[in-house]
Amino acid sequence: QKYRHLWVQCENCYELNYKRLFKSKMNICEQCGYHLKMSSSDRIELLIDPGTWYPMDEDMVSLDPIEFEKPYKDRIDFYQKKTGLTEAVQTGIGQLNGIPIAVGVMDFKFMGGSMGSVVGEKITRLIEYATHQFLPLIIVCASGGARMQEGSLSLLQMTKISSALYDYQSNKKLFYISILTSPTTGGVTASFGMLGDIII
Repeated sequence: QKYRHLWVQCENCYELNYKRLFKSKMNICEQCGYHLKMSSSDRIELLIDPGTWYPMDEDMVSLDPIEFEKPYKDRIDFYQKKTGLTEAVQTGIGQLNGIPIAVGVMDFKFMGGSMGSVVGEKITRLIEYATHQFLPLIIVCASGGARMQEGSLSLLQMTKISSALYDYQSNKKLFYISILTSPTTGGVTASFGMLGDIII
């Protein structure tokens, strides 16, 4: 605990990895080769060409539509402070080897990467932007599924995103890569997680 700023402990073999070199090794344990979880910001840094990342819809925040017993707003505030993110997904435009792309990266550390109305809206807007600009699309999935604190509103995001992807893929014939990371479950798997032209 005292040396957390210096070392990262492997979840598999419990050996220590030097933190400064850990990111350059893509969060892979030196001792056993286990792949540890990565934040959305780290993924963007590894995936996108330096200096080309332009985030979208950063100011969107969830409301409390069903007024949960333990205030949902308090939990959102807690995770915003803990992760430095406003929601469980970062969306934006960047370049990959000089090719302009639309990118969405989910973050499991923000409420288990759960998909609520804001996550659904951000991903839908990203897909619509990619459709209008004729950009290839990459979404990195990391989610526990639909967000229970938003009830049926979170389930509606599945159809909203899927219909936007239908227009993107079937009507416009554009290219979508879905990257499934650990864990990807529930409503994300049942919607855009499994709809990629290529699923990694």
